[in-house]
Amino acid sequence: MITKQELKGYIGDYCKELRLPAMRRNFEEDVREANLKNYTYEEFLYYLLQRERDLRRENGKKNRIRLANFPMKKHLEDLVVMELPEDARRKLKTLSSLEFIKTGQNVILAGNAGTGKTHIAIGLGIKACMEGYKVLFTTVPLLVNQLKESRSARVLRAFENKFEKYDLVIADELGYISFDREGSELLFTHLSLRAGRKSTIVTTNLSFERWEEIFKDPVMTAAMIDRLTHKSYIVNMNGNSYRLKETKRWLEEQD
Repeated sequence: MITKQELKGYIGDYCKELRLPAMRRNFEEDVREANLKNYTYEEFLYYLLQRERDLRRENGKKNRIRLANFPMKKHLEDLVVMELPEDARRKLKTLSSLEFIKTGQNVILAGNAGTGKTHIAIGLGIKACMEGYKVLFTTVPLLVNQLKESRSARVLRAFENKFEKYDLVIADELGYISFDREGSELLFTHLSLRAGRKSTIVTTNLSFERWEEIFKDPVMTAAMIDRLTHKSYIVNMNGNSYRLKETKRWLEEQD
C-alpha cells in the first residue's frame, strides 16, 4: 500500500520526468481545490492540463522575446502616437495587425534620427513574438560583420538556413555605416533570400536616392531597393525628434 507521502513523491518525480512544471508546483493545491469543489476526474484533468498549457505559452513568449535579441524593451503601447510623423500615425494601426508578416511583406521606416523608427520596429517585433512568430533583431552593421565571419568560418550556408526561417527580421540602422563590396553583396544576397516569402523591417536615416552611398554600386543599389520595396509598406519617418520630446518630458518630470 502506497502511503500518501510516497504518492506525493512519485507524482513530483513523474512531473519532473515528463517536464510538467506547473503541475509539479501546484498539484497539492489543485487536489485540495478539486476536493473542495467536487470536480469530476475529467474536470480535474482539464484544469491540470489547462494550467500546464498556459505556463508553456507564457514561457514560449518570453523565450521568443529573449532569443530575438532586442537591445531594449519598447512596446507599441508606450508610443505617444500623436507625436509620431504623420505617415507613421496613418499606418501604425495597419502595421500593428501584423498582417504584413502573414503575407511576407516588408516594412521600410525611413527618416531622420530620433523620430521613433527603432521604437516602432521593436514594438512590432515584440508583439510578433507574443503572437507566436520567430523574430530576429539586428543592426545592419552587425549583420554584415556576422555574414563576413560566417563566410570566413565556412558556415555561411548554416547561417543562411537559419536567417531564412525567421518570420520577421528587423534590420536596424541601414545608412549609418557604408560597406565594402563583399559586405554589400552579402547583405543583398541574404535580404533577397527573404524577399516575397518572409518579412523584413528596415530602419534607415537615408532616402532611397542616397542608398548608393552605402552600397557603392548603382546596379546593386537599384536591385536592393527593388527587392525590398516590392509590395512593401514604406513609412515616411521624417519629422521632429520623438526622442528629444521624450527627453524633454523626462527632464520636466525631474523638476
